[in-house]
Amino acid sequence: MTERHPEITLDLMGLLCPLPVLKARKRLGTMKAGEILVVTATDPMSAIDIPHFCIEQGHELLEQTQSAQSFSFRIRKTHR
Repeated sequence: MTERHPEITLDLMGLLCPLPVLKARKRLGTMKAGEILVVTATDPMSAIDIPHFCIEQGHELLEQTQSAQSFSFRIRKTHR
């Protein structure tokens, strides 16, 4: 049986680089392995920075989407 975790949302709209990554890192640090963080940001650099952060830290980027006004990321926290 797979354990299900609720998704935790983090609204980072209006924040500029490097704040979206720093705040996502801080929030992930308080989460348990397997939990999912949904980040919404408006900074165009987040489309590069957040996936890179996930690779560097070993978190799983489940989904990355873009709308006219924002970027959204679903990140699964790993054991780190």
